[in-house]
Formats: sequence, structure tokens, C-alpha cells
Amino acid sequence: MADDIDAPAKGSGAWGQAVAAVALVAALGVGLWALGETSSSNGELPPAKCSGGEPEKTPGKAGKVSRRVSGAQLCEALNRPDLAELLGAPGETAKTAGGSGGSVKYAGGKGVFTPSARVEFGTYTVTLSATYDRFPVAGSAALLGDAARQRTVLGRPAVVYSDRTISISFRLDGSDTDSGPGVPARALAVALDAKDSGGSFEVVLWRADGVVPDDAVLLRVAETVLPTVPGWTADR
Repeated sequence: MADDIDAPAKGSGAWGQAVAAVALVAALGVGLWALGETSSSNGELPPAKCSGGEPEKTPGKAGKVSRRVSGAQLCEALNRPDLAELLGAPGETAKTAGGSGGSVKYAGGKGVFTPSARVEFGTYTVTLSATYDRFPVAGSAALLGDAARQRTVLGRPAVVYSDRTISISFRLDGSDTDSGPGVPARALAVALDAKDSGGSFEVVLWRADGVVPDDAVLLRVAETVLPTVPGWTADR
């Protein structure tokens, strides 16, 4: 039995290739978790639910503890009851939902946290991720292709750009793994704070039928979901 998974080709902070690679692994982890959940039962399933979790805690300046959002918390924010309606697909039920922690280390040894979440419907799949790096969002459009556009979202610097998922095919016994281009996606990266002092939240949206998602839908989801992420208004 073979299965296919679509995962974002770029993660949040797509201008950082190392961060993108880890975000892809995190997204695949969510997809594999979801596959295990759905393949074990038959019939109509209730809406997918996220597991609980606590923010990641890491040492901050002057002995303080810096609290960062977890993959489970991102999933709780994303997997809201009206998400299908926000996507323009009222009546659809979330098939899978999951969150994942993640991190990457740069050559200098500094770790960057990259938690992520993914919710899949029959029509759409949406991911929400965070990257706690030093890179500002302003000016990043030049690195993300001709279709990238700088803008302001929720009072913060943001960039909308085109992406494409990676289609990964494999057998459940681990054999015959293959990958290739997937479907078009649209992504929105928004600065973690209004000062754009580094890091971003990112919402990525793609359709199962391969139609390019409407930016109005992407923005509607982001503008509704992001203010509900724990710590959105907190000073950083």
C-alpha cells in the first residue's frame, strides 16, 4: 500500500534554507502522525482534535525565562471551529490536525526554534509555524521570487509569496520512497513583533486540486488566527 503526503517546500522564514529544511521535517512528522491516526479506523470520523501542550522554555537574558509557543499551541490556535468557513469551504470537517516542535542549529551552534502545526481538510491544507531567529521580515520579498510582495498585516511587517509543496510517496513498510514537485501554495510570513526585531509567524495554504489559493483567503485565515496565538501581543 502506497501513500502520498504533501508538505511545504519552504518553512517559516523561507529566506533561511536551514530553517526551511527543519520546518519540512516537522511538517512531515505531522503528516505521518496524522496518517497513523486515520489509517487505524474506518467510517466517518469526528473533526480532528489537537493534543495539549506547554510553551517551550529556554534561558533568556539576565536569568529570565523566555516562553515560546509550542507546536501544540499553534495547532490549538489553527484548528478553530470556523476554520473551514474561513477557508471558504463551509461544512467540511478537519481530517487531521497536529502540532510538532522543531529546532535547527546554525554553523555557529546557536539553536533556532521552529514549532509548527498542520490542519488538513478535503479541499485545503493549512500550516502555521513560528521561527525564532534573528532575521527581519521587512526586505525579504527580494529573496522570495518575483511574486513576493511586502505588505503590513495586523500592524506588522509581512510578506506574501508563492511556494510549492513537495509530494512524497512511500509504502507503509518504508520501501519505494519517492519525492517530486507537489501543488502550488501561497504563504504569508508576519513579523513576531511590530518592531520586526527578528523571527516570524508563517501561514501556508494549498489546495488538493492544485488550484493556486486565493490571497484573500490566506489573509483572512492569518488575520483571524494569528491574534489568538499565545504571546501574540506580548513584548519581546
